[in-house]
Amino acid sequence: MAKVVLITGANKGIGFQVARELGQAGFTVLLGARDASRGEEAVAKLRAEGAEVRFVAADLNNPVASATVLAKTIGKEFGHLDVLVNNAAIFLTPQEVHASDTGVETLKRTFDVNFFGTVAFTQPVLPLLRAAESAQIINVSSSLGSLTINGDSNSPYYHAKALAYNASKAALNMFTVDLAYDLRETRVKVNSVCPGYTATDLTNHTGHQTIEEGAIAIVRLARKTEKVPNGGFLHKDGTYPW
Repeated sequence: MAKVVLITGANKGIGFQVARELGQAGFTVLLGARDASRGEEAVAKLRAEGAEVRFVAADLNNPVASATVLAKTIGKEFGHLDVLVNNAAIFLTPQEVHASDTGVETLKRTFDVNFFGTVAFTQPVLPLLRAAESAQIINVSSSLGSLTINGDSNSPYYHAKALAYNASKAALNMFTVDLAYDLRETRVKVNSVCPGYTATDLTNHTGHQTIEEGAIAIVRLARKTEKVPNGGFLHKDGTYPW
């Protein structure tokens, strides 16, 4: 039986590429997006390539209701979920907006999606993950969420001080650590993954990596069946410090 993967924010960018590659690998892909027309358009492209994929409504602006309805649908059809990729995120501020300039409203809006929305969306589908023979939660984070990297003057990202986005990813990393602890005696593994600085809409296409490169670490982990880490902060070339 094909593994079932749910990917949020998958109608474009890294999420779409992950959906494409996991579909090619034989997964049944539930392509989550907030906008139905864009989601269905993305699904049509992947189906034309031969992937088993369908659109599902995944709105992190209304995460509890969205995930609760979706969990019932997945439970009825599949009875479990093998992989959840929490990919959806927003970045409202340019890189040069620092702690002294970032408004509280920007912080709230960013956290509502990147942290609160992700937590609230994940919780209703946990029973489906527990029901799988083995399962994974992959939280798509960023090296900008690493306190160690942000504080290292030798880091190439030392000057990328976008408070709202960086802080939201640091909070997401804590969710990873705490949830991995909660689920440590189950068959569900939880990890943060940094795709790397990738040319997507979120980065205004300024990243030095291609979307294919940005998907590598996520796809590799999702396909992993043995010695899956738990509570790690991974990227395509290794691990990052918290």
